[in-house]
Amino acid sequence: MYRLAFIGFGVVGQGLAEILLEKKNVLKDCYGFEYLVVAVSDFNKGSAYSPDGLDLSTLLELAKQNKISEYPGARTGLDALNTIKETNADIVLEATYTDIETGEPAYSHFKAALESGKHLVTTNKGPTTLFFRELSDLAAKKDVRFLFEGTVLSGTPALNLCHLCLAGNDVTEIRGILNGTTNFILTNMEKGKSYEEALKEAQELGYAEAKPDADVEGWDALAKVVILAKSVMGADIGVGDVDRSGITGIKLQDIEQAKKEGKRWKLIGKVTKEGGSVRASVRPEKVELTDPLASVGGATNALTFVTDLMGEVTIVGAGAGKKETGFSLLSDLLSIHRMS
Repeated sequence: MYRLAFIGFGVVGQGLAEILLEKKNVLKDCYGFEYLVVAVSDFNKGSAYSPDGLDLSTLLELAKQNKISEYPGARTGLDALNTIKETNADIVLEATYTDIETGEPAYSHFKAALESGKHLVTTNKGPTTLFFRELSDLAAKKDVRFLFEGTVLSGTPALNLCHLCLAGNDVTEIRGILNGTTNFILTNMEKGKSYEEALKEAQELGYAEAKPDADVEGWDALAKVVILAKSVMGADIGVGDVDRSGITGIKLQDIEQAKKEGKRWKLIGKVTKEGGSVRASVRPEKVELTDPLASVGGATNALTFVTDLMGEVTIVGAGAGKKETGFSLLSDLLSIHRMS
C-alpha cells in the first residue's frame, strides 16, 4: 500500500486524483497497485493530512472551493515542506508551478522529498531542467526513485519509450514538436491567419497565457530539450547552452513561401549527439512534407528518435491536458510499483 502526498493540487494534481478514483479497482486487480492519499498541500487551496488516508472525493470537492484546510478531522496548516517532512507519505507527487530561472519553490520540495528518503514523481520542468544531475545523484544515494515523465510530452510516453522500449539502442538524435501552443499557432497561420490572430485564438482557447513568452519565445521547449539531453544522452548542458529562438518573427509570407517549397514551418526542439559532444537547439524550421513531424497539426506534440537499431521512431500524442498530464504521474507511480 503506497502512501501518497500531493504537493500542488491544481489542474494536474486533480487530474491524477480523478484517475485514481476512476481506476482504483483496475489498478488493484490488474496491476496490484494500492494506495492511500495521506496528505495534500496547495498554496492556494490549503492543506490536509491524515496518516490513515484522506477521501479523494471529499478532497476534490473541497479543492473546488479552495477549502482543503476544512477537511474534517485532518491535521491542517502544514506548508509544502512540512507536509513532505512530517507526514508518513512514501511517494511525493510534485505538481506546483514551474520557474525556469531558479526552480523554486519546487527545487526545495524536490530536495526535501529525496533527502527524506521518499520517492519523487513530478511534472515540474524547473528543477528537473536546472538541477537534474544533483537530484538524480541524491535519489541514487537515498535509494529512491526520481521520475519525471510528465515534464516532456505530458502523458505521451517520450521518456518511457526511450528508456524502456528502445533500451539497447544508441539514440543519436531527438527532434520534434515540444510545444503545443506554438504548433497550434503555426497550424492556424497555414489557414491564412496572421500571427496575432492565431495567438489571440490560442489565448481564448486556453492554450496560451496572457503573457505567452514561455511558449512563443521557445523557453518551454528549451526546458524539455535540456531534460531530454540530460536524461537520455547523459549530457552536461545548461539552459545557456541551447541555441534558442521562437516563432514571433514568422510572417504569413514565410508560411506561403514554405508551401511553395513543399515544406511547413514547425518550432523544432533538437538534441544531437556527435562523438562525445551533445548539441541542443530550439528554433523554427521548414520541415519537408514527407517528414512525419510535418503532418502533426494543432496542439499535438511529437518526437522522432534516431537510433542505430530501429532507425527513426516517432511518437505523436498530447503534450498537455488535465487527464493527460495526470496520467504521466500515474505511469511513474506504476513504474515505482513494478520496480519495488
